[in-house]
Amino acid sequence: MSNNNEILQTVRAKAQKWLNGAYDAETKSEVKKMLDNPDTTDLIDAFYKDLEFGTGGLRGIMGAGSNRMNIYTAGTATQGLSNYLNKEFSHLSEIKVVVGHDCRNNSRLFAETMANIFSANGITAYLFEDLRPTPEISFAIRKLGCQSGIIITASHNPKEYNGYKAYWDDGAQVIAPHDTNIIDEVNKIGSVDEIKFKGNSKKIKILGAEMDEMFLEQIKQISLNPEAIAKQSNLKIVFTPIHGTTVKIVPDALARIGFKNIIHVPEQDVVSGNFPTVVSPNPEEPAALKMGIAKAMETGAELVAAADPDGDRLGIAIRDDKDEFILVNGNQTATLLTWYMLNQWKAKGKLTGSEFAVKTIVTSELIKTIARNTGVECFDVYTGFKWIAMVIRELEGKRKYICGGEESYGFLPGDYVRDKDSVGAIAIIAEIAAWAKEQGKTLYGLLKEIYVENGFSCERLISIVRKGKAGADEIKAIMTDFRNNPPKQLGGSKVTVVKDYMSLKATNPQTGVDEVISQPATSDVLQFFTEDGSKISVRPSGTEPKIKFYFEVTVELKSIDLYEQAKAEGDRKIDKIVADLKLN
Repeated sequence: MSNNNEILQTVRAKAQKWLNGAYDAETKSEVKKMLDNPDTTDLIDAFYKDLEFGTGGLRGIMGAGSNRMNIYTAGTATQGLSNYLNKEFSHLSEIKVVVGHDCRNNSRLFAETMANIFSANGITAYLFEDLRPTPEISFAIRKLGCQSGIIITASHNPKEYNGYKAYWDDGAQVIAPHDTNIIDEVNKIGSVDEIKFKGNSKKIKILGAEMDEMFLEQIKQISLNPEAIAKQSNLKIVFTPIHGTTVKIVPDALARIGFKNIIHVPEQDVVSGNFPTVVSPNPEEPAALKMGIAKAMETGAELVAAADPDGDRLGIAIRDDKDEFILVNGNQTATLLTWYMLNQWKAKGKLTGSEFAVKTIVTSELIKTIARNTGVECFDVYTGFKWIAMVIRELEGKRKYICGGEESYGFLPGDYVRDKDSVGAIAIIAEIAAWAKEQGKTLYGLLKEIYVENGFSCERLISIVRKGKAGADEIKAIMTDFRNNPPKQLGGSKVTVVKDYMSLKATNPQTGVDEVISQPATSDVLQFFTEDGSKISVRPSGTEPKIKFYFEVTVELKSIDLYEQAKAEGDRKIDKIVADLKLN
């Protein structure tokens, strides 16, 4: 990479602008070190491109540079967003935004800086007094009638990262045409001098406990069986915020709906952007729940729940038939939540025929089966909760959204916010545990029953990390190769459909017949469906330097006692497909 003179020349010129421009001394010092270093890897990574809005907004490693997260890259985004808001809502007497942040290093600095920029542009900024979960920012936008909002967060990324999610007036993350329009405004900013850093304190309003109270009351409203919770109020639940924003609000939410025995993991209640007890604060990773499980074993708890640092995703662990804790994957969590909510709506006579659920295209097809079996339509959307929110927005006032989820541990039980919400999802998971216990069942037993009733599917996710520009090029090459040479069979079964979301075509390789895929935009995703019911999805991550392979296979499961056998068969089927794709 360092031998590529053309890139290096461009990068050096870009870095020199930072060295000569109106940047602070610390930033200039960092840039100078990179320019002086004979190894140009860091310099190229820091300047070879500008941070852009992806599926999760702006996200990058903190530090100096156009491809790094700092007050200038985030500030440019905020200035561009401010310019766009002032154009788009010029007819309003007051334009309002919400500004929130998570527990990460520099998050408060970034949030205060962005609030200053909004206010300097004549926009009223509602700044949370301290860290708050992402779903509460979405909730506040709707509650306060704001036109936009941002949260400073890098979700579950490693501690070196920070980021920036932008929201629109419905409380959902920005989508087309606003995302590209904002980028256009950002790109018009030719110099850091155009960013209005000097804030107007009269335009900044602090949000605190009053918004928490309204949010918690809304969580209480989504409870479907308060009587089951009342009878099982002493159910032992271990909760860990993994050093993040839900340290207080999840226990408060559980207490508010009636649970009295919430057990903390003190070491992980410490709010810290260094995430001292974990390598990665990701509830998808077993290590993140290790301390929670140890606490549950020690205290005899029945459920372990965790939220990621910005509080939008959840991870859970439950006891199996041997009374040992097992991790529940994102598909299984979404399956439990969807099955419970749809079936409770049906049992309580709340279904009118206009209700719907939503899942992402890489999430288990079992959720669609569950919806069909309860008479509820289920929509398929792209990865990223903004697409789920788009369906809710389009159908608002016409049809009733019940729930939606994605395999990456995100779920929204109700339309009170327009992003995934670990607070509400953990409250419902705890309620399901209480409801199941009332029936003499466990969450594990209930999951197996759902499989027997609706069909068993086994899933796996493999992520291949490729960092920097060279990594990005390699990921692009992998996708190109799959497009040009799609597999003809996987795991011993013929590929019957290839879906390419870049061309929005579903092709039958046997007949060559194409069908149009109905989606609102193109996306760099490929899916292969096989004769035996397997689904393999391939997509580059929109927020991390990795390419993801999602596997789902189906196995017949006639009775609960054959569950372990079916699971082993499912794992074998996935192993064969992984071998065919040469990923092991």
